[in-house]
Amino acid sequence: MPLQNRVTPLGDVVAVPERGLVYGNRGRLHDAGGRIVRLYGTRRWIACRLEFKGWHRSPLMQPGKLTELFFLDEATAFAAGHRPCAECRRKDYGRFLALTRATGADEIDARLHEERLDGRTRRLHELPFADLPDGAFVLHDGDPYVVLGRELLRWTSGGYTERVVRPPRGAATVVTPPSTLSALHGGWDGAVPFLHPTS
Repeated sequence: MPLQNRVTPLGDVVAVPERGLVYGNRGRLHDAGGRIVRLYGTRRWIACRLEFKGWHRSPLMQPGKLTELFFLDEATAFAAGHRPCAECRRKDYGRFLALTRATGADEIDARLHEERLDGRTRRLHELPFADLPDGAFVLHDGDPYVVLGRELLRWTSGGYTERVVRPPRGAATVVTPPSTLSALHGGWDGAVPFLHPTS
């Protein structure tokens, strides 16, 4: 049975067999039985490399430890409200701060926390479709889609499937936090896979 440690673009933690290409955490979310009991344990929601310095994360979801989370790709992690780790992705972290004009982890984490949640409810944003960079996530017919050129690609836990034409005009319901959109507008290129190969 798969662990409940895979994150959707909306930030929900689900149990699916696919692991994804990016690792991360947001503190301890699980109880001693491995059940998810909270949405977050800290405001530091980070996205990491799958491998770093030979560290081996096994077994996963140990009692009292951080909840290991996995994302399809970095665009998914960004949409969920995570940012690059300052340890395993130091260069990416510094560039993310520069592109978002944040002075440090405390500032960007507080800003992202405000942008991704309204209490325990996911905060969404309305922006013109024409203003969205590649890698931004929007809701289309209630499902998360990633913006890629003139198309929107439907997210699934195993990859991107259905493609639809990106509307040239009108407002989009945007999932990706505004601060992260500024990093995407800056031409983001990090050390982990930004988009899954199915894109």
